[in-house]
Formats: sequence, C-alpha cells, structure tokens
Amino acid sequence: MKQSLQLKLSHQLALTPQLQQSIRLLQLSSLELNQEIGQMLQENPLLERAEEAGGEGGEEGEGYEVAAEPGEVAESVYDEMAWGDRHVAAGGSPDDDDDERGFQQAGEEGVSLRQHLLDQLAMLPLPERDHGLVALMIEALDENGYLSASLAELAAMLPEEMAVDEAELLTALRLLQSMDPPGVGARDLSESLLLQLNERPADTPHLAEARTLVAQHLGLLADREYGKLKRMLGISDEREFIAVRQLITSLNPRPAASFASGRTQYVVPDVFVRKVKGEWVASLNPNAMPKLRINEVYANILRQNRAAGGQLSGQMQEARWLIKNVQQRFETILRVAQAIIDRQRMFFEHGEVAMRPLVLREIAEAVDLHESTISRVTTQKYMMTPRGLFEFKYFFGNALATEAGGSASSTAIKALLKQFVEAEDRSGPLSDSALSEMLAKQGFVVARRTVAKYREQMHIPPATQRKSL
Repeated sequence: MKQSLQLKLSHQLALTPQLQQSIRLLQLSSLELNQEIGQMLQENPLLERAEEAGGEGGEEGEGYEVAAEPGEVAESVYDEMAWGDRHVAAGGSPDDDDDERGFQQAGEEGVSLRQHLLDQLAMLPLPERDHGLVALMIEALDENGYLSASLAELAAMLPEEMAVDEAELLTALRLLQSMDPPGVGARDLSESLLLQLNERPADTPHLAEARTLVAQHLGLLADREYGKLKRMLGISDEREFIAVRQLITSLNPRPAASFASGRTQYVVPDVFVRKVKGEWVASLNPNAMPKLRINEVYANILRQNRAAGGQLSGQMQEARWLIKNVQQRFETILRVAQAIIDRQRMFFEHGEVAMRPLVLREIAEAVDLHESTISRVTTQKYMMTPRGLFEFKYFFGNALATEAGGSASSTAIKALLKQFVEAEDRSGPLSDSALSEMLAKQGFVVARRTVAKYREQMHIPPATQRKSL
C-alpha cells in the first residue's frame, strides 16, 4: 500500500470556556445569577464586588413575591361552589375570635401542615403505639390535607410483627381528624366537609340539610341538579335552599390551603418599563446587576511578578471573563426587552386586549441573535411595568386570523373571553359556541374547540359548571 499525505479542510464548532459561561449566565434568573457569582467570589480571590452606594449588586434588591400556580382541582364541585375565589380561614367560622382560632394562625406564619399537626400530636397524652400510628397518617397526607392512601394500604406498610389491623388504624384516623384545621385527614371531599360541619354549633341554621347534602348528594350539587336536590332535601323555599348552599360554600375544600407547602419564591425584575416623553422605554434594574471588579491587591502582585503568577494568571482571566459575560448578559436582556416593548406598545397603552402576535423569530431578527438565544433571554427574566410584573415570555403568542385579513394574539383572545365570562348572566352562562360567535362579532375567527382550549388554559369551568341561581 502506498502511503501519502493529504490536506483536508473542515469546519468544526468549538465552544470555548468563555462562550460556555456566557450561555450559562444568559439562561439564569437574577437570583440564580447572584448565587453563581457568590460561588465564584469564594473560589476566585481576584474577583470582588465593587464597593458602591446602594448595596452589594442586587442581593438586597427589591423582590416581588410570586405565588405558585395552583393545581387543577379534580372534583367538579370545587368549581361550582367557587371556593377558589374566596379567602378561606384554616378552620372555624369567620366570627371566631383569636383565642378560639388557636393553631390555625400557624399557617399564616409559614409553618407546614405536617409540623402544625405534629405539634398538636405532641400535646396529646397518647401511648407510644397510638402516637406512632397518628404520625404515620400525618406523613401520608397529600398537599390538600387529604389521606390519599386507604387504611388497608397503610396497614400493609407496617411490619407484620406490629399486628396492626384496620380497626386500630381507624381509631388513629379519628384522632387525626379531630385536630385543627377541621376537615384534615378526610379520605374524600364529602368526608372533609362533614368533619367541618360537625365543628359548627348545633344551632347553626340549615345544618342538618347541609350534612345530608354533602353526605349523600354532593354529585348532584356539582351537576347543578337544583330541582332534584330541593325535592330530596324536602325544601320548597328558594331562599332556604340558597342558605344551605351558602353554608356549604363557607367550608374549606382544601384544609391545607393556608399552610406553607414549600419555600416562598421571589422574583427580582431585570428591567423596568416607563413611559418617557411619549415613548415606552426599558431600563435595567440596578439592584439586579452584580457590581464586580478585579481585586487590585492581587492584580498588583500579578503585575509585579508575572513569572510566578501561575494559578493567579488563570484566575485573573476567569475574573475578566465573568465580568465581561455578566455585562454582556444584561446588555442582551435590555436589547431584547426593548425590542419586545417596541412591538407590544399597544399592550402598555390599552392592556391585554391590544396584545399583538409575536414569535421568537421576529425578536431574533430585530436584535440579530439566534432564536435559541432569545429563548434563553426570555426565560425567567421579568419586567416591571405600570400594568404589573411579567415574564418576557408572556408577550409572545400565536396569531389568529381576523375577518379583515389580519391577525390577533391568542393573549388578546383570552382577555376577551375572560371579559365575556365575567359579564355573563350566571343563571344562563355562555356556551363555547356562544363565546365563539361573540368573538366573531368582534372580528375574530375562532373555532369552538379553540375557545374550549383557551377556556381550560385559563381554568374557567364549562357553562354547565358556571351556572348558579
């Protein structure tokens, strides 16, 4: 075989450490960025925070608390009773005084339901065996305060030598259900509501009818079978039936709702949006920007003795990269924010109904960046506007056709649907077809199934479940 030398040209994409760091920093939120920088400050002596007025680069910046989005409720009766739209105390009636409420205030202070129940359990004079069984059930509660496992399943979890039967577990369950908040430890919605009704004074008006309804006919209530319910309860007076329903809606279908389920999450806005001389302008939040610099003491040592620099030289380069990449990160965020604002200025003037369709590609072309970069910039980045705090991604939406041949944003369509539902007659709520027709009168071509999809995304129940007396 004859050997020969050949030259071959090829293109290969190589991500340098500097570029990798730039990409990583770009996709971090402001809080994550400060955590990353905090670690770098500990590892690299050549990097330090600049001593400037206003604190240390955003660690004391203004934060905005964001509640976790609630999960969808399985039982349709939740939507019918509109419990999610009202504040519900941890237990008892709204007229209870502070002494009578006892433990329920613990949830407002960030104590978890588990700890709240264990504190009560520690005060009960129980044998060690019973104490352990109640503690086991506390651990088995779900996020709403319900016992999702059956007694048979709990018995199977215990060692055989304990010889625990379901009757003993049922006794432990009754102890748990006697604790605060009322309704905790129930195995379903009906049992939880019954436990809460049992806490009400015996002379509470319509208490017997409410107990019968939640114990035997809760499904009919969810289906709005009001006529059948009144016949079964022996109620002929419309006002009396409304009073029974109001008593039930004063209960809490989620006993654990007022207790902390995890750490509070905070959001620091990266950008402020203000109207300046008739134009909407973005500006960086100075409290979200870490102020970094090179440590002059170590830099002077390195300059005076470069030959012995060694590790210091590498750390100097890393510090410079970080400072440059942090600066580039915020410059990119500002450019993208301004591009979004320029295209959604009607939103800032008139609200959601004026939102226009927008896709990542349009912003990418405007700021001369790749779509993947825009995706990173718009994730977990927030702008504080006169209309509230919004994630960058909020301003993007698909286009829907209009009768005039133009297009409208899905966000604007959702805003109109919300307005229609809020203004509807609750005794005759609008069906998805009716909502589609109303949108058509406004010039928007939206199919009924699309209306249904948007309605579900906004957690608006169907017309049959929105109907009320």
